[in-house]
Amino acid sequence: MRLISLYSGSSGNCILLDYGGGAFLVDAGNSGVRIREALNSLGMDMDRIRAILVTHEHSDHIQAVGILARKYSLPVYMSEQTYMGMQGKMRKVKDRSIHFVDKGCAFEIDGIEVTPFALSHDAADPVGYRFCDGKTAAAVATDTGIVTLQAQSVLKGCRDIILESNHDLDMLMRGSYPAALKQRILSDKGHLSNDDAASFCASLIENGTEHICLGHLSKENNTPMIAFNTVNGTLEQKGMKRGKDYTIQVASRDFVSDPVGEIIN
Repeated sequence: MRLISLYSGSSGNCILLDYGGGAFLVDAGNSGVRIREALNSLGMDMDRIRAILVTHEHSDHIQAVGILARKYSLPVYMSEQTYMGMQGKMRKVKDRSIHFVDKGCAFEIDGIEVTPFALSHDAADPVGYRFCDGKTAAAVATDTGIVTLQAQSVLKGCRDIILESNHDLDMLMRGSYPAALKQRILSDKGHLSNDDAASFCASLIENGTEHICLGHLSKENNTPMIAFNTVNGTLEQKGMKRGKDYTIQVASRDFVSDPVGEIIN
């Protein structure tokens, strides 16, 4: 399995899970045209996609869900509360295409075990997803203010993970955002900071994770270099060696990123 971030940030999110027999999209928060272009840049087309899995109902995660599901007759997986929250925010998806998921309850799509797990964000019922092909596991965990107990449990042993590293605390506090927005970001239902991500990455690596991609960086309150240096610095302080114990990369906001783990450190 390969995790590839097609887009990651407040202007749009779409992650590809590519496996032997096909691929899934985790969210489709950009235009259908741009998502198809991203797939084409990888030598793929929409015929390879077997399903869309939705994390939550915010527009930067669902923009093209309706049009792609209808045009390519794709099943769409999400929690029932997320589905209710999506009403009026996207074009209609046929009822027969909708499949509801429950946090902590694994199900199978095309031979891949999928486990939704609880996140903590200001959405109806946000989830992340863990994927397992029977040999390795990979996961997506973005848009969360804290790492929930369920996420901590489900993510143990995942080889590849895309994890939120949204903001640098100093940049956020010194920035131009109004106080209420800053408090929302900092709350338990907001977004993980670089420091939060760094702390959790150490735990992940201790429990078997080899490859980490930092995602959903704020355009105003973070930079790829700051996120990378904060997380990598913390890991090195704990005696972990990049290239030996782990690889780390940062997902691009606007372009297709390298597959998670397939980088030169």
